[in-house]
Amino acid sequence: MAKSQREHVESADANRDPISGEPGAHPVGTGVGAAVGGAATGAAAGAVAGPIGAAVGAAVGGVAGGLAGKAVAESIDPTVEDAYWSKNYNVRPYYDPAVPYEHYRPAYQYGWEARSRYPDKTFEEVEPELGRGWESARGHSPLKWERASQASRDAWTRLAER
Repeated sequence: MAKSQREHVESADANRDPISGEPGAHPVGTGVGAAVGGAATGAAAGAVAGPIGAAVGAAVGGVAGGLAGKAVAESIDPTVEDAYWSKNYNVRPYYDPAVPYEHYRPAYQYGWEARSRYPDKTFEEVEPELGRGWESARGHSPLKWERASQASRDAWTRLAER
């Protein structure tokens, strides 16, 4: 029998792992952490133990980095962030009453997702890259990066202050 609408929404809200079905999967955070951790550990091991050490170091670093990336991603709940911003966007200094939340939402999401990808950087360090990526990330939002960056910075800062 097909899932009911409610079961489908509850399943999506649980952010289930596609393999194990466990709730709380964060493949982006895990993948980013694995890549960064693997590269760093592999480079360090390669400097000490040569090519074989680099390969072993990359594997070990990938696992450790994946776990660290998952932990960072799990600290960000998109449902909570979206609910927060939908209630508070209209008190921000850049708020324009003519612009509905649906136009700001992609910018907030872009900010909180970027924070999970770059946990050890400041917004200022990654803003040029985010600006270049805004066109593809903004979906149907008509906001240009000059305006969207303020909302993205807000979402980033909210997470960074935790």
